[in-house]
Amino acid sequence: MARFEVPEVDYTRYSNRQLAAIPLAVLAAALLVIGGSYAVTGAPVDPGLDFTGGTELRIAVDAPNDAQAREDIRSAFTATPDSVQRVGAGDVYVVTFQSSEASTDELEAQADDAGFDIRSIDSVSANFGADTQQLALLGVGVAFAGMAALVFALFRTFVPSVAVVVSAFSDIVIPVALMNLLGIELSLGTVAALLMLIGYSVDSDILLNNSVLRRSGDFYESTYRAMRTGVTMTLTSLAAMAVMAIVASIFSIGLLASIGTILVFGLAADLMNTYLLNVSLLRWYQFEGVAR
Repeated sequence: MARFEVPEVDYTRYSNRQLAAIPLAVLAAALLVIGGSYAVTGAPVDPGLDFTGGTELRIAVDAPNDAQAREDIRSAFTATPDSVQRVGAGDVYVVTFQSSEASTDELEAQADDAGFDIRSIDSVSANFGADTQQLALLGVGVAFAGMAALVFALFRTFVPSVAVVVSAFSDIVIPVALMNLLGIELSLGTVAALLMLIGYSVDSDILLNNSVLRRSGDFYESTYRAMRTGVTMTLTSLAAMAVMAIVASIFSIGLLASIGTILVFGLAADLMNTYLLNVSLLRWYQFEGVAR
């Protein structure tokens, strides 16, 4: 049976600045992307139907091919669809409209007039969407603040605690920036993915900090011991999320594909932040900082 072995990294070849440079540069680039999106659109990431309000129609279209079906859909409605997604390889399409485009009754009537078979209609009011957005963002903020408080209470030392918090912050910011670049909208599902990343990040970082600060062995031995468990655990989760994203994309399950994509990039960022940024901060703390 094949066995995965985590290679031992010779950290003595690199200075703390060299280790921290890459994750900090990626974090800075991600913040620039988010800042640019906020300056242009007024939001750090494009909100989806759950937060803006609107109508989602699931309709069956009788057309010879996908291109013709999409053309028929766009010409059937007076309002411009926000998105048109095909479900699998069949004739069913999910069509979404922003709340300001047209009323649900108008869209339903136009779909009937075009001869589409309406499978389902879901509608979210603009006010309810705004309230949901505030609640979701508040939930992320409370979760992050609670995580930070727990970490500081657990380690009771500034630098190791800050290392965990900064790593978790970067693990969220990088996927959010990539959501802007890949056109993934913020929805209740993608918010759940960001919350999951907080848990993944804290798990690997606390494992590393515990191994270095509270167990026997020198710094590099303790770091490698944590890496053997942490890297294996993270790569296993990353592979599972990658498979989910690929399968969901093939079958046009947009939400699962978005969640899987966010988790893949977030877990990859977690590997970088934990074993470059966090290690550099811990090594500085152990050999040059207040722990010396």
